[in-house]
Amino acid sequence: MREPDAAFADPRQAVLYDVLDDDRSDLDAYVAIADELGARHVIDIGCGTGSLAVRLVGEGITVVGLDPAAASLDVARTKPYADRVTWINGDATALAGLSGTADMAVMTGNVAQVFVSDADWSETLTAVHAALRPGGWFVFETRRPEVRAWEDWDIAPTTVDLPDGRTAVVTRTVTVVDLPLVTFEGSTTIGDEILTSFSTLRFRDRPEIERDLLAHGFAVSDVRDAPDRPGKEHVFIARAG
Repeated sequence: MREPDAAFADPRQAVLYDVLDDDRSDLDAYVAIADELGARHVIDIGCGTGSLAVRLVGEGITVVGLDPAAASLDVARTKPYADRVTWINGDATALAGLSGTADMAVMTGNVAQVFVSDADWSETLTAVHAALRPGGWFVFETRRPEVRAWEDWDIAPTTVDLPDGRTAVVTRTVTVVDLPLVTFEGSTTIGDEILTSFSTLRFRDRPEIERDLLAHGFAVSDVRDAPDRPGKEHVFIARAG
């Protein structure tokens, strides 16, 4: 699978992630769903800096946090309750040793959209299914392509105060729209240092995702609105057969 974006893999940028994206109220829905489904063993795929993983272990849930960006995991390990999480550096194929043990696997944020090729997406769905116990749940969100959210993604140079007293100037620019793929560039300037990251996301519509889930042994139980982005995202809740 493709290498993680520099925003997550570059140690200089990974340590800034939680500062630049400090509102994680989007994770409330996943904590609530874990409780609703009675999940006691959760795999957080693409866990990044571990914000959801440490929240779940704080609720007494056994958590595996998985991410291909080692720098993001280094940040995650510094957080409260991090010592209770099993951290794995790798993509979903690294779950092979956990076959059939998890009650729920989650992908928050844009994780489900980073798999731009059909092969990577298929391999990921296969690995997730194998990691879940029979009847286990796969919960993830994805942006609805018809909303065309990328049209509002550009960010003009914006100054952000950092915890260490420095300031950063952040920008974001959509560079290519070639549906179903959208590519954008982010930059963070601190003093004379300019940190950049290029990202590409794939926008799959609901029928395509439902077909893919069915083909990989999942039955879609529910498709919900994302509370933090009403009308803009789908949250899929699928059960492993």
